[in-house]
Amino acid sequence: MARRRRNKIVEFIRLNNFATEGKALGRKEGKVYFVENGVPGDLVDVIVVKNRTDYAKAKIHRLIEPSPERIEPFCSHFEWCGGCKWQFLDYENQLKYKQQIVTDTLKRIGKLTLPEPLPIAGAKPTTYYRNKMEYSFSHTRWLTPQEIENEEIIEQEPALGMHVPGFYDKIVDIQHCYLQDDLANQIRNWVKSYALENDLSFFNIQQQEGLLRTMFIRNTTLNEWMIIMNFYEDEPKKIIELLSHLEQAFPQITSFHYVHNNKGNDTITDLPITCWKGKGYINEQLGDLTFKISPKSFFQTNSYQAKTLYDIVLKFANLKLSDVVYDLYSGTGTIGLYMAKYCKQVIGIESIEDAVLDAQINKNNNQINNATFYAGEVRSLFEEVVQKHGKADVIIVDPPRAGLHKTAVELLLQSNAPKIIYVSCNPATQARDLSLMEHQYDIKQYQPVDMFPHTYHIENVVELVLKEGE
Repeated sequence: MARRRRNKIVEFIRLNNFATEGKALGRKEGKVYFVENGVPGDLVDVIVVKNRTDYAKAKIHRLIEPSPERIEPFCSHFEWCGGCKWQFLDYENQLKYKQQIVTDTLKRIGKLTLPEPLPIAGAKPTTYYRNKMEYSFSHTRWLTPQEIENEEIIEQEPALGMHVPGFYDKIVDIQHCYLQDDLANQIRNWVKSYALENDLSFFNIQQQEGLLRTMFIRNTTLNEWMIIMNFYEDEPKKIIELLSHLEQAFPQITSFHYVHNNKGNDTITDLPITCWKGKGYINEQLGDLTFKISPKSFFQTNSYQAKTLYDIVLKFANLKLSDVVYDLYSGTGTIGLYMAKYCKQVIGIESIEDAVLDAQINKNNNQINNATFYAGEVRSLFEEVVQKHGKADVIIVDPPRAGLHKTAVELLLQSNAPKIIYVSCNPATQARDLSLMEHQYDIKQYQPVDMFPHTYHIENVVELVLKEGE
């Protein structure tokens, strides 16, 4: 029997920067090492997990000398749950490195000519800021390496928490999470206690059995709360009893839903969701607009910072009341509707039909008469919509992490719009797309926006202006 090959250990690497995806970067003997959970300034030995000719991905094997910038994480689950991977930096340093990552990525991948960046827009608050969390049930909680090494007999118990990064079948049992309002902690812990006391089965992903699968908690700054319970098995009596007791325990919850999901994955967007009690949705407010959020709706996960993001888009757009604005990848219409009172007309295109229906409802609820939304792919509908509504004065694009489809880039270039505002949650794909447009558009200004404190994720807003003579 062949011996399992051990991963290589490389000693004495000084980390000096951050790269994309939040990994620290160090070099030794001409090779670049991307190190998980490293901080610039750390001196480390690393264990290589993926080795290539000119680079390697690695984890810290031994922290020889910690960086002066390294601080103690405030969450007891930090090392394992993967929710807030940058807690080892104070917030000012997080902002510094996020700003640097955006600029470095645009230059390195896009080879772009850039103006000086506007200062990154930091978030307030930096904890309890998310308005949506998904928690998973597991028939056994994940044991940490330290627990396993202790060789003590540990009584296994079910878990309700979050996935260990990189493992679809391992769940960290969460006692306290700093991402969502503390009421979410109370709800989650209550549901777990109730399930244990009443012998409700937790999902076993290997055996594909168990009642409780996942739980979604959504809330808004208007203090409205939504629960979506995802059940694998169909046990109506147990389901109704759970929801009834949950309603009694937490009168703050205004919208109760459940779904049966016996598929091979946790996705519920393609399944019918039952409203058990409440009005079926919750409301959020941004500026003077109110938005309806239904169980399947997409909405910016940080409501506080969403307004900051949209205000930057509005500032970059510098709209006139005569302008026609195209909002591509418009989602539930939040950006377009936020712009509507400052321009003549907003036209949104979005591929998800449910999101377009929500956009129409949001439009009507806010008594906005100059916005129209279409369901379909941008690359398929754009030319047809332009023929109907005319040329855009400003185009706003906010695509998924994968960025713009090549055909969509070509259509943007053909549109010859005087101004394009590109909002991105992935500077790498944004840099790629901007490089395809650089011959026709200049980057006038850009500004990173921190939507997710204590993570490496970052939004970036870029204003593109048509070159003279184009």
